[in-house]
Amino acid sequence: MENALKSKKINADEFVARLIVRIEENKTVQNKYKETIRITGVLPCPVKVPLMETFEKWLGEQNFDFNLNYDLKAASMGIDWIKDDLKNSEKVPDLFISAGFDLFFDKNLLGKYKSENLFIDITGIQKYNDDFSDYNLEDPSGQYSMLGIVPAVFLVNKDELKGRKIPESWEELISGEFENNVSLPISDFDLFNALLLNMYKIYGEDGIRKLARIFQKNMHPSEMVKSHMKRERPAITIMPYFFTWMVREGSPMELVWPKDGAVISPIFMLSKKETKNKTKTIVDFFASKEAGEILSHKGKMPSVNPEVDNEIPKENKYIWLGWDFIKENDISSLIKKCENIFNETLKGDD
Repeated sequence: MENALKSKKINADEFVARLIVRIEENKTVQNKYKETIRITGVLPCPVKVPLMETFEKWLGEQNFDFNLNYDLKAASMGIDWIKDDLKNSEKVPDLFISAGFDLFFDKNLLGKYKSENLFIDITGIQKYNDDFSDYNLEDPSGQYSMLGIVPAVFLVNKDELKGRKIPESWEELISGEFENNVSLPISDFDLFNALLLNMYKIYGEDGIRKLARIFQKNMHPSEMVKSHMKRERPAITIMPYFFTWMVREGSPMELVWPKDGAVISPIFMLSKKETKNKTKTIVDFFASKEAGEILSHKGKMPSVNPEVDNEIPKENKYIWLGWDFIKENDISSLIKKCENIFNETLKGDD
């Protein structure tokens, strides 16, 4: 910070003094009312900045009769900082946003509140975007809201196929031709968990073992799109659809949207029932066409808002875990089980 201030020819001591004054002023403004509404969660990295800029501009036009405390971090920050608050219903924020399955269905965290009807879907969206008309993404219990999805697709390095056919489905990918030749998004916990759960649902434990056997190396998606320039090159990389934007024209990398569907990680929003009258306008913002277009157009994360054109061909399919499967299984325990099978298979192959 000191170096940054020097580069702008700003005196550090004066800057700190002004900063302290501004912090105290903000505290006064933030504690204007008796009641405080809390918004917490993580936003997908590609849309965090544009979504927060739009949200804060919108906030400047509102006149709430409560204090608003919000902390929405980038998904890359992880979720450990949130977990303690989620163990106590009184500390659970009034509005919570995040992607994935683990937090939302962990019976020690948010999952335990589902049976207590702590949350309610107040988005007012009766029917999700037509892109998802075949998938029943809407929570039948009317508790969980969904804002959009993160699809997982294939990026194929044609130079590394070595005579093999480009895989067009998950079934072809785990068929055995690509053992030790696929990069999986292990560091993207939400997407990797979605991948594990859906492979287990479709192919059982054997599907998890096959997934482990094709695993070559874990890379960040921004590395994946340039993996053709590295010495150790996977033939296929599994990544969020967003990062395919980074593929340069003329590179050997080719996007494949699986014929059996892109595995999806949902972006959920939970609203506490007891404060729904206070949070309704904020919920309306995050569920709006404007916010949906940021997700879809700037993040390639299709929105569920029916007014948004997700700009994805109608023939593209999705693989969604399904509410029945979620209800019938202890999702958090199942994730751990799948991780253990995956890791044990890796050790056995070594």
